[in-house]
Amino acid sequence: MTDSPIISVRDLRKIYHAGDVDVHALRGLDFDIRRGEFVSVIGPSGSGKSTLFHILGGLTPPSAGSIVLDGNDLVRMSDAGRTRLRKKTVGFVFQKYNLLPTLTALGNIEIARYIAGERGPVGPEFERLIDLLGIRSRLNHKPRSLSGGEQQRVAIARALVNRPAIVLADEPTGNLDTENSMAVLSVLRDLNKRLGQTILMITHNPEAAAYGDRVIHMRDGRIEPPGLAV
Repeated sequence: MTDSPIISVRDLRKIYHAGDVDVHALRGLDFDIRRGEFVSVIGPSGSGKSTLFHILGGLTPPSAGSIVLDGNDLVRMSDAGRTRLRKKTVGFVFQKYNLLPTLTALGNIEIARYIAGERGPVGPEFERLIDLLGIRSRLNHKPRSLSGGEQQRVAIARALVNRPAIVLADEPTGNLDTENSMAVLSVLRDLNKRLGQTILMITHNPEAAAYGDRVIHMRDGRIEPPGLAV
């Protein structure tokens, strides 16, 4: 882990318009995340965590503020630029896995390589990743034959197969029981330590948040306590 920020956010704001009502989802966030850091963002429902996740992933535009991801000015990028960012720089892990039911586990991972324009055989780094995740024996199985924990580990492999600089995980254990939750969180922690992967994890669970190097607390669209979170 280095001291230079891979994510830098200043005065980030998001306002949703619902008829005549303005809903302030984010109210001026300031924080940095260092390269190779594992940061948990925790807060109750409605605190703005998911809005932050979608903005950092280039899925939703902010209303105001600046965001720099791995040297890329996200706010000033074109739609095409943000699409390239999602293919190469940011990997996503979702609560609901989002695996394609007609493909095997390997097929679900390979489709991420295809979308990113990757061709040819996978390298030794991918083979190491599969072993770290413990899913080698499950690669030829379709999602319906996998447990929830196995599906989530396949989803993590899919997120990491293109070696993104940043992994965004949105409630990655939300659909898992306690045993599988601990297994998935341990895998994320291991990947962070062994591969130097920068991880930002959204959660409402204090036990899950504790797996991170640092915890950012959110409430009502703000960071608590107020100030620059570094």
